[in-house]
Amino acid sequence: MTTTAVPVSAAAPTVPSEPVRRNRGRLRTVLLGLPVPLLFLLLWHVGRENAWELPFGIRMGFLPYPADVARGLANYAIGTRDDAFSSLLWEDLPASALRVFSGFALATLVAVPLGVLMGRFSTVHALFDPMINLFRPIPATAWVPLVALLIGYGDQASIFLITLSAFFPIVLGTISGARQVPERLLEAARMLGTSGVGTLLRVVLPAAAPAIVNGMRVGLGLSWVILVLSETTGVPTGLGSTIFLARDVVQTDQIVVGMICIAVAGFLSDRLLMLVFRVLFRDRPLIK
Repeated sequence: MTTTAVPVSAAAPTVPSEPVRRNRGRLRTVLLGLPVPLLFLLLWHVGRENAWELPFGIRMGFLPYPADVARGLANYAIGTRDDAFSSLLWEDLPASALRVFSGFALATLVAVPLGVLMGRFSTVHALFDPMINLFRPIPATAWVPLVALLIGYGDQASIFLITLSAFFPIVLGTISGARQVPERLLEAARMLGTSGVGTLLRVVLPAAAPAIVNGMRVGLGLSWVILVLSETTGVPTGLGSTIFLARDVVQTDQIVVGMICIAVAGFLSDRLLMLVFRVLFRDRPLIK
């Protein structure tokens, strides 16, 4: 009696779990993000060593070495030497962050409601659009002399300049998002008897959230961009004021240290903003 061999099917490949795939994706993102910064540091060191002259008249011979900047950053953070910048980071960073977030919050409180109204009501749009587009191209540097005369010097002037710079991208993003709300959502809200204010709060605002978040991210970034200029208005502490002090005493390494601190603070604040929105809008796709 002969027996027929039953073919054994090959084992199915193991599919990685969702956490494993997510961790692999994060590791890949980190690894892909390393080569360009490392190449930048290498070119910076070589360019400084050989005093390269780049387009736009950039003379790298006047730049500090990356190692000098690292030592300056350590001194700024923990005080490794006795000078005017020793351990100042923990005074400057909170002061600058408070000005940035105060100005950004004020801009958001005004820009989001106004943008929703302008996006949904043509009369409101016709009233405010000419003034917004008239003031929007004026650079913050042009406002500084007028702000000094009207407000004076100090934190209020600094916060005003940050508010003004953050306002325009937030309001424009909100207008765009409010205009793109599908009409069927508004019709469904009306059929359910939702009031006009309720429709704006429960339908328009959530539906426009991705565009609003995009505008807020741009506005927050501009708040950090304008920080240095805003802190020329007579504030005693802050990352921007320290950069100008370093310029006055010709310490280029400290200027670069201040720039790095602003860059890191801006990046972390953007990540914090996105974390807040992911908690608030868990079921809605937002910008990553």
